[in-house]
Amino acid sequence: MGTPSASSSTPVVIRISPMAHVAVGFLTLALLSLVLAGPGWFALLLVIPVVLSTIVVRYRTTADADTVTARTLLGSETVRWDDIDGLRFGRRVWALARRRDGSELSLPAVTFATLPQLTAASCGRVPNPYQ
Repeated sequence: MGTPSASSSTPVVIRISPMAHVAVGFLTLALLSLVLAGPGWFALLLVIPVVLSTIVVRYRTTADADTVTARTLLGSETVRWDDIDGLRFGRRVWALARRRDGSELSLPAVTFATLPQLTAASCGRVPNPYQ
C-alpha cells in the first residue's frame, strides 16, 4: 500500500520535447536571411522564434492523484479528476479533457503515446489504452 501513495504524491509532468528547439533554430536561420536582406524593421520577425521557444518551455500538463493542471503561455488551469468526464482526441494533436459541465480543457503535450503516464498519475482514472 505504500507504493500507490508514493506515486500519488509525486506529480507527473508531460512537456513538449526539448527537441522542438531545433526546429525553432532552423526557423530562426530562415528568418535571419530575410532580416539581413530586407529593411531594418524586418528584425521584428525575430520575435517569432522567441515566442515559439517560450511556448516549448512553458506548455505542459502536470497531473497527480487528485488534479490535472494545464499550463499555457499566459496562465494555467487546475481541474480535479472528479470534475473530468473523459478524454478525447479530436483534430488537435493534444488531448482534450471533457468536463462534467460540457466544457473542454486542452491538455498541452498529452498525446496518445503519453496516456500511460497520465494513467499512472491519475491512479487509474484515465484508462490505459495499451492494456
